[in-house]
Amino acid sequence: MAKKFNAPLITLISVFFFWGFIAASNDILIPVFKDELSLTQGESQMVSFAFYVAYAVGSVLYLLISTGLKKDILQKIGYKNGIALGLSISALGAFLFIPAANLASFPLMLTGLFTVGLGFSLQQTAANPMVISIGDPKKGNQRLSLAGGINNIGTTIGPVIIAYALFGNSGKQSSFSMDSLILPYACVGIAFLIVAVIIKLSNVPNHLPNVELDDNGPKEQKSIWLYPQLWMGMIAIFVYVGVEVATAGNMGEYLKSGFGMENNEITPYVSLYWASLMIGRWTSAAGVFSDKITVKRILGFVLPYAAFGIFILVNSFGDTDLEPFMYYTGFVAIIIVADIVSQGNPIRQLALYSALGICALLTGIYADGKVSIYALISVGLFCSTLWPCIFTLAIAGLGKLTSKGSGLLIMMIMGGGIISLLQGAIADTPSVGIKNSFWVGIACFAYLLFYALKSKSILQKQGIDYDAQS
Repeated sequence: MAKKFNAPLITLISVFFFWGFIAASNDILIPVFKDELSLTQGESQMVSFAFYVAYAVGSVLYLLISTGLKKDILQKIGYKNGIALGLSISALGAFLFIPAANLASFPLMLTGLFTVGLGFSLQQTAANPMVISIGDPKKGNQRLSLAGGINNIGTTIGPVIIAYALFGNSGKQSSFSMDSLILPYACVGIAFLIVAVIIKLSNVPNHLPNVELDDNGPKEQKSIWLYPQLWMGMIAIFVYVGVEVATAGNMGEYLKSGFGMENNEITPYVSLYWASLMIGRWTSAAGVFSDKITVKRILGFVLPYAAFGIFILVNSFGDTDLEPFMYYTGFVAIIIVADIVSQGNPIRQLALYSALGICALLTGIYADGKVSIYALISVGLFCSTLWPCIFTLAIAGLGKLTSKGSGLLIMMIMGGGIISLLQGAIADTPSVGIKNSFWVGIACFAYLLFYALKSKSILQKQGIDYDAQS
């Protein structure tokens, strides 16, 4: 990681923290709202739907406005300014939780989540390609994994803080009050505004430093739809976010119905699921810090267990018995080996992790007890680096169309809401049930495996060979 990119990269990836904090916190709200408002499992997934469909709406608005202006919005106002504007929009959504909590209004709560997601849409459209391009192009997916690791500090902490706000020191669901949501979301809104100012005043580039894989990249096409890696990547983002969010969103109901857990007892399991993404991303990001094989190997072992240590630390402040979670260190070893095998190659990593995701879900469905629970939680490990892999492959070679392609990919984050609703509705079917509903995730991973294999030949035809780069 060249020194001239250190400061802007560190500033830029700070926004990834907030995306994770809010997204993971939703998984604590889902079972609580289901009980308090007498919702079905499908209806409770409206929390995820409202948040993730905002990405699609935001991306469509982005494309429509860009078309009307006859110039890409981010190229006009600048990427840094776009991130600051997105943070301001998300702040408005967070502040909507204040009247929503006072009125105990579920629709207004969903509106707040939708507005937060709308701001995130613009932030992600700008931030993801920026992280990929402000350093060595061949390490773009690893830098995005590093940013994702920061994102997952938020996903690990978020559920714990929101659970504390809802249940307090007692840890009992009976202490739940909608008013308890006001303080944490007000603080989040203020934090959004502070970071917006920091980003605005920072040295983060306002335009993409690199838009090609290298100086001899493929000739740019006139239409963005002539890049099959992009439109197939759009489907990949849709199903990837879908399986990631749906697995977490429906896990609470599985733990309640299958193991008799209360809502407050679910928190450490949800936290570990999102911590698993942090573990996987920190493992993959080891290559960003050094080109020396020995250093990368050491970091590749130390960083994932350090990430697991953050999960233990965050959850140690409650009354949770953390000893059973120590068995999960075996799953951490699996992701370390998988990272060594993939060697940072986005195609190889996407294929391998998708195959492992299928194995994890099959184990979760057919096994019993803790093995089933930890297998489902390990889906987070195997989802961990899929976003940077897909994003890197999908925008490879787009040149000046990169920001437009990025906007289309961000639009497909709506898969998190739609697939969550789908799995929730299937789980409500008596003949299927919550456990077998996880077959939806297997179908998602199957497409991701196909995309990994197909994108290799597509990119090679365009003169982009990641095997040669590796």
